[in-house]
Order: sequence, then C-alpha cells, then structure tokens
Amino acid sequence: MTQRVELATVLDRLAVDELVTDYAAAVDDGDWAAYRALFAPGARADYRAAGGVDGSADDVARWLESTMELFPMRQHLIVNRRIRFGLLERDDGDTAQVRADYINPMRSTAVGGAEENGAGSGGGDGAGAPDFVCGGRYDFALVRTHSGWRLHGVTVHEKWRRLPSPPVGTRA
Repeated sequence: MTQRVELATVLDRLAVDELVTDYAAAVDDGDWAAYRALFAPGARADYRAAGGVDGSADDVARWLESTMELFPMRQHLIVNRRIRFGLLERDDGDTAQVRADYINPMRSTAVGGAEENGAGSGGGDGAGAPDFVCGGRYDFALVRTHSGWRLHGVTVHEKWRRLPSPPVGTRA
C-alpha cells in the first residue's frame, strides 16, 4: 500500500466512525431530521429484534420519535466498532460494514419523569438513574455518496434488556 492509499483509508475510517457517532447522538438527542440525513436514498433500518419496525429511514424515524417520547433521558453508547471496507457487492471501496456493540440506558417518564426523580443532580444517590437498559449489536451498511459516507442499512440485534424493578414492598 502506498502512503496515499493508507491516508485515504485512515480518513475513511474517521469519517465512518463519525457517522456512527452522529447516529447515536441523533437518536439520543431526538434530532430526527439529523437522523434522516445520515441515510442514503433508499436506505432501510431494521429494529425488529428490539421490538421495533423494519422500514425506510423515514418510517423508522417516525417510529423512533413516537417511541422515544417515553424516554426523555437516553444515552446509548456504541463501542467495539469493527470497520471493513468494500464488502458490499464486491465493490472497489465505496461501501463499508460496521459491526458494533451498544449499551443503551434510558429513563422512562412512566416512573415519574426525569425532573421528579432528580436526573442530572449528580448526587450519586441513584435518583434519576436509568430504569431501562438494553444492549446488543448493530450492523451498519454504509455507502460513499457525493455528500460523504451515508447509511445504506442499519440492523439492530438486541441481546438483552433490564426492565425496572418493582418498588420495594410490592409483589411482582
């Protein structure tokens, strides 16, 4: 490999990593316009393994918007990113696959809301702690477009979830 090719590969890796980070930030911030802008035309997302829908970026953004209203506090982390270039349909480097693990703590409004439960207080007493946590793996398919790297497909593979514990003194 020449230095020019190596530099181009590093730049692509950084751009792909930024796209995955932007994906997490858009979902966590509830910025559905930014979420939609991350996808290439004709792209799809499949959230069925997490109890969601499979559809176009617009369909999934609408579903996420209505579902995430239940969770005003979200902070999902995408880690262990493995990036491979040129794996879709034997192309010449204009596609990429990213397999990455995620953990997603969320706070539900059903437990009394973030403000009532002290979210952001930093007191360390557990007030405002997430009451729903899930984890799994993402498979991202990416394509290089005139606007840069964009998502061609997202598949969520939820592996586990922890639901809120019943209040002390009650029976489940």
